[in-house]
Amino acid sequence: MRFTSEQRLDDDIRERAFTLGEIPGILWTPASASPPAPAPLILLGHPPLGLDRMYPRLAARARHAAADGFASATIELPGSGDRPRLPGVEQARAELGRAVRAGERVGDEIVDALVLPLVERAVPEWRAALDALLALPEIGGPVGYSGGVISLGVRLAVVEPRISAAVLFAGSFVPRVILEEARRVTVPLHVLLQWDDEGNDRQAALDLFDAFGSREKTLHANMGGHTGVPEFAAEAAGRFLARHLG
Repeated sequence: MRFTSEQRLDDDIRERAFTLGEIPGILWTPASASPPAPAPLILLGHPPLGLDRMYPRLAARARHAAADGFASATIELPGSGDRPRLPGVEQARAELGRAVRAGERVGDEIVDALVLPLVERAVPEWRAALDALLALPEIGGPVGYSGGVISLGVRLAVVEPRISAAVLFAGSFVPRVILEEARRVTVPLHVLLQWDDEGNDRQAALDLFDAFGSREKTLHANMGGHTGVPEFAAEAAGRFLARHLG
C-alpha cells in the first residue's frame, strides 16, 4: 500500500488516497484513531461506477462512520474508473438493458456474466486491501462491511473471517450460486431494500434474505427507487454497525 495524497475533512477526519499495486483506494480515519487506540474498520462497498463518481456518497458515509469512531476504506472495483474493462461484462450489461426495456425476464446467463466476473476478481482484492489496512497501527478490528454490490458482500462474508457484521444494499441482480452461498453466511446482517427499485428484482432480494444463515438478520425495506434511501435508514444501519463493532 502506498499513500498518494492526504487532506482533512471537517478538520477532524484524515482522508488519504492510496494505491494497492495498481488498485486505487481511499482511507478515512477519525481523529481518535491512533496506535494506542486503533479504530475499528468499515469496508465501504459501492456499485461499479468509478470512485470519482461515487466519491460524494462515499465521503458522506465515511463522515458518519468517523462520528461513531470508525475508520472506513474503499477501493476501485475491477472494470471501473481507469481500470481495464472486464471481458464480457459490457455485452452482458447491454443484454440486460435490452431485456429490461423489453419487459422480459433477465436470464440467469446474463446475470452470471454481469456479476460473477466482478465478484471473482474483486473479493481477493478486498481481502488484500484488508491485509494492508489492518497492518496500519491506527487501524484495528473488528471489521464490518457496508454497501453493495450485494453479491460481493455475500462472498466476502462467506470467505473472510475477519468481517464481524455487514450492512448489505439490495439493488443488483443475484446469481444463483450467490444465493446458495448465502446459506453459509453467519455474521449479523442488516439488509437495506428499496421496495420500488427499478433496477432490482425485489423477489430475488427477498429470496436472498430468506437464504442467509445468520441467526441475526434484519431487513429494512423502504418505499422509493434506487437512490431514494431515506436518511433514517442510513442512521439505523449506522446504529447496527456501532452495536457490533463498537
